[in-house]
Parts: sequence; C-alpha cells; structure tokens
Amino acid sequence: MGIDTVNLGRIDLNLLVHLDALLTERSVTRAAARVGIGQSAMSHNLARLRDLFGDELLTRGPEGLRLTPRAVTLVEPVRITLAQIQMLVSRDKAFDPATAVRTFRLGLPDSMEVLIVPALLARLREVAPGIHLRLYNIGSSPLLDRLDADELDLAIGYDVFPQGQVHHKRRLLFTETYLCMFNAERTGVVPPISLDDYVRLPHVLTSLRPGRSVRGVVDDALEKLGLQRSVVLTTPRFLTVPSLVARAPVVVTMHARLARMFAAELGLSLSPPPVALREVTVSLLWHASYDADPAHAWLRQLVVQLVADV
Repeated sequence: MGIDTVNLGRIDLNLLVHLDALLTERSVTRAAARVGIGQSAMSHNLARLRDLFGDELLTRGPEGLRLTPRAVTLVEPVRITLAQIQMLVSRDKAFDPATAVRTFRLGLPDSMEVLIVPALLARLREVAPGIHLRLYNIGSSPLLDRLDADELDLAIGYDVFPQGQVHHKRRLLFTETYLCMFNAERTGVVPPISLDDYVRLPHVLTSLRPGRSVRGVVDDALEKLGLQRSVVLTTPRFLTVPSLVARAPVVVTMHARLARMFAAELGLSLSPPPVALREVTVSLLWHASYDADPAHAWLRQLVVQLVADV
C-alpha cells in the first residue's frame, strides 16, 4: 500500500501527540499541562482533531469527558505509532548501559521481588549504574490496564493474569512446581507429609486474588478426592509466610523456589504435596509500544538471563 504523501503532508503530526494526551487524560486542562501548552490551544487542537477524524472523540458525560467509540479504537494505535516514530528518529542514538540514565517502573508480586530483584539490582549497579528501578506491588491490581495507561514499563507475574490483547507482549520466564512447608517440631509431622496429615493440619493460603471467598489450586485438587482443608489465614504477601509457619502448627503450599529459600533460612521442613498440582508459569509482560525501545529491550533480556540463573 502506497503512502498518500499529498494528503499526509497536510496533517500536522504534532496533533497525534495532543490526541494521545487527550485520550489518556480525558481532560482538556490535564492534556494541555501534559504537553506543555495552554488550555485554549488544546481546545483549538481538539476542534482540529474532531474535524480530521470526523468524530467528536470526547463528549461530556455525568463524570466529565468520555471517549466516543471511535476514540476508544484510536487509543492503542496512536500510542504505538508515536512510540515507533520516537524510535525512528532516535535510532542513531545507540543505547549504552554504562552511560544511560533512566528509571524503569517494574510491577511484580513480592515473591518475584525476593527471587529476582536482588540479582537484578546487583547486575544493574555493576553494568548500568544510571538505570534505576521503581517497584510496584501488582497484587490484584488491573495489571493490563496499568500497562495500557503507561504506569508500568514491565511486569512479572503468574499465569493467573489475563492473556490480554495483541499489544500486550508476554515472554515465558520459567515454570514452577509446589512444595509444602511446615515446622516439623510444632506440627509433629516428618516429611514426606501424608494426605491424612495434610488435611488434618490448618493451612496458610497465599493468594493475589481479591474477594471474600478465596480458593487455591490445593482446594480444587482436594475437591476431586472428596476432601477439603481448613484455611486459617489468607494473605497476599508471600514474605510474611515464613514467620507464620515457623511459629505456628500450620502448613503452607507454595511455589518451590521460594519455599526452598525460606526453608533454608529458617530451618523449616519441605515435602512434595500429597496431591497432584499443575505447574504454574511466570512471565514477563510489557506493552507493544516498547518493543523497539533499545533500553527496554536490553532490560528485558537482562531479566531473562538472570532468571535463567535463578
């Protein structure tokens, strides 16, 4: 398909920057501040955009401006196009980790933070001292929405997160199995734990899912056997679990890498679960607009390399 250079030349491509700000902020005032122009100038540009697209784009609703159906379809194409243009004009600027200065916003649960970030931080201080990290606990937050809103550069999460759309990029980091962890002295159980003891003992459940009634993969596996367990505590924070298990006669079933780390530190016992549990996957997620960003691509590859060592 050829480029219509005559008609394209009549378009002020700067309008795409203003359109992106309007679609993101859904406010003329905030969009103007975002790109550094006056409110009246942004209002004028909105009128030009409406004429260009033959659509109102933003209309007034009970809670302020809202996107028209046409505007909704423009959000991702406009953002990706602007990112590609930025990459195009800066392609001659080679990325050098040793001299680069940039802050990356990384969303991940605390379990991945303790497994991956120490090695990542050590490597960054060694080879890229100007690269900084800002970590966010993604927990049960709407992860893909945060990627779309450009609130996160990268995310690391379990396969409980939704698959997303074509602009949500995903790379498998590793698959994970489960182990049971408990204090042998307090529970009176010696590994390997039996199914009877497993059902008899109270359980601690780690879950990132919101809601009053939370089930885990263990509950589904036990249900197939006509059994159920007693969950006495549910928490979204994996890092509190070792202390809970060390001081109470309880058992937790958690991802194997993390369980081995905690058990080694606190002298806790480990055992394979007495029920069959499917493996989980851990993936790296990002928005397609960063695909060609050399710094972003470098960081993604560094995470992949470090996770292979873990």
